[in-house]
Amino acid sequence: MNVFMIGGTGLLGCEAAIQLIKRGHKVSSVALPPIPEGAPIPEEMNLIIGDINKKTDEEILDLLEGQDVFIFAAGVDERVEFPAPVLEYYHKYNIAPLERIFPLCKKAGVKRAVVLGSYFSYLSKQMPQEHFEDKNLYFRSRLDQEKVCEDACDENFSCKVLELPYIFGTQPGRKPVWTVLIDQIAFMDKWPATMYPKGGTAMLTCRQVGEVICGAALREEPGFEAFPIGVYNQTWNEFLSIVYDARGMAGRKIINVPSSLMKMGMIKVVKDYKKRGIESGMDPYNLADIMGINLFIDKKYAEMLGATEDDIKAAIFDSIKVSEASVKGTVNLVEMKGE
Repeated sequence: MNVFMIGGTGLLGCEAAIQLIKRGHKVSSVALPPIPEGAPIPEEMNLIIGDINKKTDEEILDLLEGQDVFIFAAGVDERVEFPAPVLEYYHKYNIAPLERIFPLCKKAGVKRAVVLGSYFSYLSKQMPQEHFEDKNLYFRSRLDQEKVCEDACDENFSCKVLELPYIFGTQPGRKPVWTVLIDQIAFMDKWPATMYPKGGTAMLTCRQVGEVICGAALREEPGFEAFPIGVYNQTWNEFLSIVYDARGMAGRKIINVPSSLMKMGMIKVVKDYKKRGIESGMDPYNLADIMGINLFIDKKYAEMLGATEDDIKAAIFDSIKVSEASVKGTVNLVEMKGE
C-alpha cells in the first residue's frame, strides 16, 4: 500500500509512518520545517520539507499519483492561541486543506483518507443537550471538519476520522504540548494542596495513535466513519498523581473543587485573553463544566484498529519531565506546530 501523509515528522505522523513502514507499506510525506534533532524519522519515508498550502494543484496531484491512502496528521488544536475570529484560523489550518485536497485525491485515484480529529466532537455528539459547539468554537470547528470528511465520501472514496483524546509520549527534540499543564498548576505549588475538578479523561500513548492510524488506513469499509479513540481512562486525581510524581512531588494532596469555584478562577484568564486580543476556542467558563465530566471512551474502537498495550504511566511521566525542563528553559526544543 502507498500512503501520502501531511505531517509525517510530527509526533503522531512520525509514529504512523513507523507503524506503516514496519508493516511493509510505502510512505511519502510533506512536513513543515524544522525537523527536531534526534527525532526517529524513518529513513524509508520519502520526505519533502515544505508547506503543502504553498504548492500548486498540479504539484499536489504529482504527489498523490499512485497513492492508495491520504493521511492528514497536521493542523492545530485548542491550545494554539489566535485573535478573533478564531473560527477562521481553525478553518485555515484544519478544514481548508481538506476541502482542497480531497477533490485532488479523487482526481488522482486515491481511495481512502484518514483524518486526525478530536474527542470533543465525540463529546458534542454524546451530549447534544449541552450544546457544547455553541459555547466552544473549537468544538464547532471539529464537527465542521467531520462534515467536510463525510461530504467527500462517495462510492469511490472513503474517509475515517479518529476522534483523539489526551495523548502522551515524547519525540526527541520536540516540545510537548503539556507545558500548558505545567503553567496551569505550578502557581499552586506553594499551596497545601492542588485544587482541581473531579472529572477525568480518556487517553493513550503516541505509539498507540500510530497503530490506530495504520489500522484506519487499512480499513476498506466504504463511506464515512468517525471513531472515538481511547485506551485508558483516568480521573484527574489519578492523572495528577503521576504528574506530581514526575515533578518530584509524589503524594501531593489534590482537592476536588466544584465547577463554580473553577469559574471564579477563570475570571483572570478571560481578562488576560481580552488584554492580549485572544479569542479562545474554548469558553473558559464552560471549560470548568467540561472538566467535571468523566470523558471516558470504550477502548474497543482503538483495539479494533490495532492499538496494543503500552505503559501509559511511563508515557505521562516522560511527557511531564520534558515539559518541566522546557518550562524551566533547560532544554531547547522545536515547537509542536499542532502536528
